[in-house]
Amino acid sequence: MNVHHDSDTDCLTLHLGEHFDFSMHRDFHDACLGSGLKARSYVIDLGEVTRMDSSALGMLLLLREHAGADRAEIRIVNARDELRGTLRVAGFDKLFVLH
Repeated sequence: MNVHHDSDTDCLTLHLGEHFDFSMHRDFHDACLGSGLKARSYVIDLGEVTRMDSSALGMLLLLREHAGADRAEIRIVNARDELRGTLRVAGFDKLFVLH
């Protein structure tokens, strides 16, 4: 996972690797939630992700809560059609902005 924080826009961008699953839990937590600080916005780039499990969905929900729930500005970008379908079936298209 590659993490970039743009201090001008206070946007935290996460480029996830091939697998977005429980093995990423610690790194995801440390990058997004561990410091206790909130970024103004978040971008989750799924461009390289080929597999995602239910723990990944849980991590996204934790991030949403941390970022302010309904006030959160979180964009999920570059998801493959298969992953985009999974996110829609789970109702995540109503909780996050999918690009």
